[in-house]
Amino acid sequence: MTDRLMLLDSASLYFRAFYGVPDTVRAPDGTPVNAVRGFLDIISRLVTTYRPTHLVACWDDDWRPQWRVDLIPTYKTHRVAEVVAVGPDVEVVPDPLEVQVPVIRDVLDALGIVIVGQAAHEADDVIGTLATVADLPVDIVTGDRDLFQLVDDARDVRVIYTARGMSNLEVVTDATVVTKYGVLPSQYADFATLRGDSSDGLPGVAGIGEKTAAGLLAAHGDLAGILAAAETGEGMSAGVRAKLEAGRAYLAVAPTVVEVVRDLPVPDVDARLRPLDERQRADAASLAEQWALGTAMTRIVETLDRVDER
Repeated sequence: MTDRLMLLDSASLYFRAFYGVPDTVRAPDGTPVNAVRGFLDIISRLVTTYRPTHLVACWDDDWRPQWRVDLIPTYKTHRVAEVVAVGPDVEVVPDPLEVQVPVIRDVLDALGIVIVGQAAHEADDVIGTLATVADLPVDIVTGDRDLFQLVDDARDVRVIYTARGMSNLEVVTDATVVTKYGVLPSQYADFATLRGDSSDGLPGVAGIGEKTAAGLLAAHGDLAGILAAAETGEGMSAGVRAKLEAGRAYLAVAPTVVEVVRDLPVPDVDARLRPLDERQRADAASLAEQWALGTAMTRIVETLDRVDER
């Protein structure tokens, strides 16, 4: 079997689990464990379906890094509002989820699933780095379309996109991005910069939507090419030139915010999936009893037991 690395956008998945499993699922002491159980079931399903040999739970050590906010103050501003909307696209952790995050980390550690984060960076940046340095095919599991910029058929890097739910996962390849947006994955960050993204608080260039952004990238290759053409006026209308000129200050900083970091000094970890040893089984059983993880823990342990059989 060909080795394959799976990178989890962990917060994206445990938020989805939290909102997808009833909060009546609780431990004996009353602590909610719906996110823990749901997250374990998500991992079991992903490993069974896509058969990775290696797995890393990538972590948001800082989901809204100050260096990104310094460049674009509106970056993710709406996600820190006092009134938190119910749904998986929320970063402010509700109290019933916050108490579960340490449990999730303990359970992953007991199962031998590696967690990797990086100070002052988002999980996206950890994913970008690990996908870039990997010497094996990569599946990135996320509900964040920003990570489409990492898709690369030539290196066999795909996104397993969760936005439509775990029962309707979409494998995103070069062709998917081209079909959806009319740009190559290598152009996606520039496309998102131009178009903007309300979910991340990115204003974009006023008056330039998806169609215009895709057309500009088709004609000029990348943002640098677009700005060069705007300077000369070659192949560009006066109206579009004026919009780009008005957005010049934004365009000077937005690419740094939008592009995922690909060169973090991440640790060299052994991410290979393995059946649990006796100590791990004892730890997993203890956690399962303490937190009433029941069949979710049973399933993930059985899933890991089967990795050597494939």
